[in-house]
Amino acid sequence: MSIQLIRSGILDTIQDQGRHGYSKWGINPSGTMDRYAAQAANILVGNALDEAVMEMHFPSGELLFTSDALVSITGADFTPLINSKAVPLWKPMVVKKHSVLTFQRRQWGYRCYLSVRGGFGITPWLGSRSTNMRISAGGFQGRALKKDDQLNFRRQLPGPEAHDDLRILPWRVNAQPVYHDMGSICFVEGREWSWLTSASQQQVLSDPFSIAPSSDRMGCYLQHEPLAVQRTEQLLSSGVSMGTIQLLPAGKLVVLMADHQTTGGYPRIGHIISAHLPKLSQLAPHESLRLRMISVADAEKMLFSLQQELRALQRACLDKLSDYDL
Repeated sequence: MSIQLIRSGILDTIQDQGRHGYSKWGINPSGTMDRYAAQAANILVGNALDEAVMEMHFPSGELLFTSDALVSITGADFTPLINSKAVPLWKPMVVKKHSVLTFQRRQWGYRCYLSVRGGFGITPWLGSRSTNMRISAGGFQGRALKKDDQLNFRRQLPGPEAHDDLRILPWRVNAQPVYHDMGSICFVEGREWSWLTSASQQQVLSDPFSIAPSSDRMGCYLQHEPLAVQRTEQLLSSGVSMGTIQLLPAGKLVVLMADHQTTGGYPRIGHIISAHLPKLSQLAPHESLRLRMISVADAEKMLFSLQQELRALQRACLDKLSDYDL
């Protein structure tokens, strides 16, 4: 009842929806970068929304299933293959024992998610199974996965029998609306937005940005002409969250991501809306984007709509799984 890594990827980790409530002690939340894709992966196999999944970057690891498993793969398209046969994203699949999952090439996106029915047998740390690599805690031994690691399943649940070595179940998630218009990312005004000069405010709203190669799970660094401020006083450090857009001293912007620090003292010119964090997390280095400011009310409506969609999807998938006595 496990998955064994027979080849390690560039950065494969165990993540869930994050470790919350410990920022006052300096412990950052970690968790999946694309929380929509991770939740959808869990929904497809009948897990709770916050169950731990494997987050993968390309080139990804090569995985051997040591038992039958009901799985789903969501997020980026790395051309997944099971026993050298192409398999779809955003659908549940029954994989037979001794099957091998590989990823051939990156077609779209930057982060891919694998869920298994019943979840991984990872001991929670401070209420979460997410990997915090900065302090080597949580997840699988507090680190990225490597060759010969064995991920046990938390519990073995019954599943439909596979035909041959693979059975693809006949329903899927339509994720296209969530990732529509990848290069358009909405944000709401931050507390220090007014610190920017009028020219720099216009630059943020009209000029294209690109993702810097230095971007990682801690921050998405944007490449652009330096911005200017009309106020230069120092800020006291205050709490920040995933999606906060900070203005660095050199006039460049960084969007804080899942492994962000708990406090920051740089001007907060905005916050990427929660409904668009999945899109931002799937942009690869050198890909471009434009920022568009919207109201807090509109941002809340978009998030509420996304959450409603996930709840409806969860109900529908549970009904489908019950048809297979799962």
